[in-house]
Amino acid sequence: MSSWKRRAVAATAVCGIMLILWGTVGRLAVSAAERPAEIPPPALDNPKAAGPPQTVVLAGGCFWGVQAVFQHLNGVQRALSGYAGGERATAEYEIVSSGRTGHAESVQVTFDPNVVSYGEILQVFFSVAHDPTQLNRQGPDSGTQYRSAIFYADEQQKQIATAYIAQLDQTGKFRKQIVTRVDPLQGFYAAEGYHQDYLVKHPNDPYIVFNDLPKVRNFERTLPKLYRAEAVTLGR
Repeated sequence: MSSWKRRAVAATAVCGIMLILWGTVGRLAVSAAERPAEIPPPALDNPKAAGPPQTVVLAGGCFWGVQAVFQHLNGVQRALSGYAGGERATAEYEIVSSGRTGHAESVQVTFDPNVVSYGEILQVFFSVAHDPTQLNRQGPDSGTQYRSAIFYADEQQKQIATAYIAQLDQTGKFRKQIVTRVDPLQGFYAAEGYHQDYLVKHPNDPYIVFNDLPKVRNFERTLPKLYRAEAVTLGR
């Protein structure tokens, strides 16, 4: 699924089958593919404190699901889908989907540091937003544009992210080693409007039903103290 048209065609083709299987086999498949990781919070984190909004840019596969997860995180003011890791001139979906631009589908999370910490955001990212052990893929999507990455804004974000990855690898909570990259943020470019708030606007899309709604449900069950029921959308 490397382009918008391929996603649409594939979703249409499997829609009928998925609807039939959803009650039984489909539910089992989702459970196996989207099982959350129950992980500890980071030992190293910023203390919560009043201050101006902060941002973090995260990549974990298709940005539809990652955006949807963070729209339900208490303290998040905005979650914007976009592209990071490449140049502005090629930050367009059909070009990024080639896997040759250096971009990763990403989400820029703007948050209140007095309500949620950077470390708590990373806990959500690693536990329910994606599988950090998959290299250059997530679920049905493959290519470097679907890589797992944290784009840090400053040295403190880098230090916390690097320390947390080492901490999680030591816990053995994941069956394989984490492959998440920690890279400096060179630029973030908002995705096209039709990608924004995609889960909220298209909750019955088969791709969303199968791949992304389980992430939101897992978030509510796994980290209830961080979860908020109402999604913070760009349309608000």
